[in-house]
Amino acid sequence: MFYIVLGKHININKIRETAMAKNTNQMMLFKENSGKKIEIDFNGGEVSSDAGLLFLRETESQIGIINRVASAIDDKRHPGYVRHKIVHLLTQRVFQIAAGYEDGNDSNNLRNDPILKISCDGEDALASQPTMCRFENAPSRTVLYRIAKVLVDVFIDSYDKPPEGIIIDIDDTDDPTYGNQQLSLFNGYHDCYCYMPMYIYEGKSGKLITTILRPGKRPSGEEIVSIIKRIIKQIRQNWPDVGILIRGDSSYSSPAVYNFCRENDIKYVLGLKGYKPLMQRAQGLKKKARELYENSNRPVKLYGEFSYQAGSWSEPNRIIYKSEYNCKGSNIRFVVTNFAHTNRKFIYQTAYNGRGAMELMIKEHKNHLASDRTSCNSYTANQFRLFMHSIAYILIHTFRERHLKNTEFAKAQFNTIRLKLLKIGARVKRLSTKIKIHLSTSYPMKDEFRKIWISCRSPGFS
Repeated sequence: MFYIVLGKHININKIRETAMAKNTNQMMLFKENSGKKIEIDFNGGEVSSDAGLLFLRETESQIGIINRVASAIDDKRHPGYVRHKIVHLLTQRVFQIAAGYEDGNDSNNLRNDPILKISCDGEDALASQPTMCRFENAPSRTVLYRIAKVLVDVFIDSYDKPPEGIIIDIDDTDDPTYGNQQLSLFNGYHDCYCYMPMYIYEGKSGKLITTILRPGKRPSGEEIVSIIKRIIKQIRQNWPDVGILIRGDSSYSSPAVYNFCRENDIKYVLGLKGYKPLMQRAQGLKKKARELYENSNRPVKLYGEFSYQAGSWSEPNRIIYKSEYNCKGSNIRFVVTNFAHTNRKFIYQTAYNGRGAMELMIKEHKNHLASDRTSCNSYTANQFRLFMHSIAYILIHTFRERHLKNTEFAKAQFNTIRLKLLKIGARVKRLSTKIKIHLSTSYPMKDEFRKIWISCRSPGFS
């Protein structure tokens, strides 16, 4: 906003920004200590609260995920106006997310953070919020498809040699929306307008395979198949002999999924709703469980099975069920599988219940990395945001898997890793031939820090 005063153009916004900066740098007084005043200001210079991001920088250099994703993004900007390369924009945004700054608005305050600038291999100020907003809204659906393929490629490359078998865990979660956001739908179960993004992990390792932003409704069998068939094709092009098990709850139990798995030599263990015909077949075991509970007054858990074919199924399936009885009464749960001879208890208790670990993966992805921060109007922008949060997940997961295994943080959750290892205060000093980063003399994790540094340092440096 401009005003003309005495023939001069006055930028009112600039005046406001200058006033706010002065107010921010104003000295603050705290309670005295030993008769001495305590004064605080924000004039410390090159200081960062996120020195641990250098660990993620080393991890990224080993797997190269940001460079690979950046190469999949078309840069249609006019070269004469470009100040920030795509790879630097992507690095800045992903590292901000990893450090706990999930909003694009945070770019304004962090663009001069010295550690973040080092992470982006630069010295000049990083991108501001308007630049980051344009970046998020630029990718097309074609670009998003290419990024999804890159994520699967990164998953495949994370193995030194082809595994004998993998478990593909599929689940979704609610992502509430606000306002007029594309593909936002009302979901009666969650009682809100939302997206229902699909998260796909490898069940044994917790490695992310990909994430797909979806409308806020249950996926159809055809939609599920359209997604997993692309992933399976890409995996089998690299690992033709790998065994694959698909695991999911009843939302992913569909005749289309059964048929696809049988046609492509894929095993499945999927939840199944307790429809009336199934419940009738389970009454005998339910009665037996109740009798055993009444005789012993201890919780009882029994497993049964039968062959069943619903009207929409092309052939019979093996149904395994759990009949549980305790002080709260009866609890019967069903799963459907194409395992022919495996022990029913093992299939239910180990193979199927193992998917409970996926809840922790989604928790780290959604709660610790705020992957539900999809507040753009455009669906493509929100899918791109979800991908950037997924890249942050891959970086921290890889960091934990490779470099924290011999430390006390080997099984730590993402928020603990961030708090203890990434959020480290540091003073940065730039010299003509080097950059010196000084950590606190009283930093309590010195020994662990050095141990992690030895693990993740680049070859050739000591």
